[in-house]
Amino acid sequence: MITWRAFLVFRRNILVFKKTWLTNIAFNFIEPILYLGAMGYGLGRLVQDIEGMSYIQFIAPGIIASSAMWATAAECTYDSFVRMNHQKIYHAIVATPINLDEVVVGELLFGAFKSVLYGTVILAVIWIFGLVQSPWALLVPVALIPAGLVVAELGMMWTGLVPNMDSFSYFFTLVITPMFLFSGVFFPVSGLGELPARIAASLPLYHTVSIIRSLVTGDISRALFVNLTWLLAYNFFFFWPPIYLMKKRLIG
Repeated sequence: MITWRAFLVFRRNILVFKKTWLTNIAFNFIEPILYLGAMGYGLGRLVQDIEGMSYIQFIAPGIIASSAMWATAAECTYDSFVRMNHQKIYHAIVATPINLDEVVVGELLFGAFKSVLYGTVILAVIWIFGLVQSPWALLVPVALIPAGLVVAELGMMWTGLVPNMDSFSYFFTLVITPMFLFSGVFFPVSGLGELPARIAASLPLYHTVSIIRSLVTGDISRALFVNLTWLLAYNFFFFWPPIYLMKKRLIG
């Protein structure tokens, strides 16, 4: 049974993160800036306007979404595995009234928090660059909550399956990197052709990018709510598998 105690696990992770936040945030802050500079200002000079926007305006919302995804994916794979397998944090917590289901949910919440935090930092950066075109962008952190939960769930599912940390390279190569490249971050997926575009449009990051791009540009339409519905559906579908897999792994 999952209760409010899951938030105690989340709070525990927050307290630890407060001691290392500067080191953690530096990498996830600098890399997106490099993408924005190299792709937006560098390659962007050679690319025509896309969907009525300059290239840097087009990719900026995608950089927000992808940065949030990478942060959550790393948190709910490598970091969760270390807490579970090396530090034995999970074992210590379940010795208290908190059960394993609540530990996993607390981890998922912290993964979503990482998504909101890093995505909001990049949002602030693109605002400084003058790339935010609408006050609707203030809702980006809200949109990053379900977006982050989906990635957290996928990451925790993998954590519940892999035998060692080296196996996470498959997750990033086969799941995260394809989403990063083919979810509309750098180009409209319609350019891939009909079937590949449909496959790309089924990826969670595609819907996140579409939502954030709509909010940043102020293009509010029915499509925004359709994309949000997809994200919520993914959250519902992927919520229980990581709990099941972690219980099977740790309890049997």
